[in-house]
Amino acid sequence: MAGERKQQILETLAKMLESPKREKITTASLAAKLEVSEAALYRHFANKAQMFEGLISFIEETIFGLINKISTEETDGLRQVQRIITMLLVFAEKNPGMTRVLIGDALVNEDEKLQARINQLYDRIEVTLKQSLRIAEAQHASEQAGTKADAEAQANLMVCYIAGRWQQFVKSSFKRKPTEFAQQQITTLINA
Repeated sequence: MAGERKQQILETLAKMLESPKREKITTASLAAKLEVSEAALYRHFANKAQMFEGLISFIEETIFGLINKISTEETDGLRQVQRIITMLLVFAEKNPGMTRVLIGDALVNEDEKLQARINQLYDRIEVTLKQSLRIAEAQHASEQAGTKADAEAQANLMVCYIAGRWQQFVKSSFKRKPTEFAQQQITTLINA
């Protein structure tokens, strides 16, 4: 039961983050939405930072679980890259509240450790893309001798693209979908 209540608190927090008004979420407003007292929230989380940590953990588990699945299923490095980027854009589109966490928008005025954790998530995505690009370089070495961008620079560009699409989605009050033009843009990024 305690685990269910914790999950309900996190789901409600994520839902509240989907509001295009970007109002600051307080423990009082979260408790009111759940129709419980603030004390009830504190039985499950020591503070609001722990609630955001719970959301970040969910995001990490979901994203990296899907990345591992893609890496296992797909042996072609370029297809891995394409599928990983597409998955990250679709995840954002399906989870607008969590996208606010991913871009740091929901973490303003919160514990700075939360933003540091999001920064680590970006770094892990970049490392993953770099690994897939290196696989692709090895697989396609003879056909592309010297024409491919450095995998590290290209992976960084891809992370900047993903973060930009997430940012545009949030700043447009969730009107500009991250997947809009995605396939053409991903093709351009891969061929850069």
